[in-house]
Amino acid sequence: MLKTALKPRWILTLILVMALAAVFVLLSQWQFSNSRQQGPEAPAATETIRPLTGVIDPGSPLTGTAADQMVSAEGQFLPGTRLLVRERLQYGREGLWLISAFAIDAAPGSTGGAGSDAQEPVVIPVVHGWVPDADAAARVPELTGPAALTGRLLPAEGPVAADPVEGQVAALATAELVNVWDRPSYAAFIASAAITVDGEAAPAPAPLEAVEVAPQPQERPVNWLNIFYAVEWVVFAGFAFFLWWRLVADDHRRSLEDDEDDEDDEGQDGGPAAAGTPVGPGSTRHEPAHDTASDRPAAAAPAEAHDDGAARPGATHPTEAGTRE
Repeated sequence: MLKTALKPRWILTLILVMALAAVFVLLSQWQFSNSRQQGPEAPAATETIRPLTGVIDPGSPLTGTAADQMVSAEGQFLPGTRLLVRERLQYGREGLWLISAFAIDAAPGSTGGAGSDAQEPVVIPVVHGWVPDADAAARVPELTGPAALTGRLLPAEGPVAADPVEGQVAALATAELVNVWDRPSYAAFIASAAITVDGEAAPAPAPLEAVEVAPQPQERPVNWLNIFYAVEWVVFAGFAFFLWWRLVADDHRRSLEDDEDDEDDEGQDGGPAAAGTPVGPGSTRHEPAHDTASDRPAAAAPAEAHDDGAARPGATHPTEAGTRE
């Protein structure tokens, strides 16, 4: 079959099939890319600033739909609650996050202290920014007084076992900060984007650097129709090679049948003239002798008229017999 496949016409056909299959593969790749390609994305719903109290309740877990939401809150930073979170990266540099407790005004779930009618405010950890070390954090002035902030709401981290360091924590875990601050807390934290104190913007003072948290990429739905078309083009490419192989196989089969027919014809033409007479090597074929006389017509014997005893062919006349004697 390889000999048949190497015929010029089948080689040219194979080249054509390969070119056609390449086009099918490119079409399949285009369909795969379009299965996730969408038009310009609309601004994510998480980028619309919403009040914190309308997104999450104190003590409730942060849901996936509420995570990364830009929120606003009003309240005040509680003095003496500043902490540093270790092992935080900022553009490839390792440092610390500077955080403090922010008491939310009119937050649901506030509790009153024992023997007091005053309500204890619910707090939420707020990330002020990034500092390279603890000495740099000590040079950052503490914010006091009524404040308003906007930032991105992020889920709290889990506690991490680490050696205790004064004024530092290993993770931003609200379950751990509740015990440190001794106040009820939201199960989330805010990475501040803008802070206003007494109606005036409070930019991050040096060496404090703002922590920028970009919105999470939105998942694009998969277009299964494009996936189906992509698989279909791949099947077409494979079928093109199968069709070429099938045509070559049919041509090879026809060649074998033609060869068998030619052998049968040669056997019939080269056989002995008389059936049942074997002709082997060294044998002599004798042709039957022909009598030339028998091939000629016999001459008509002269008839003797008016003789009742006319001689017939093969008869002997009595007179002629006596003379011969």
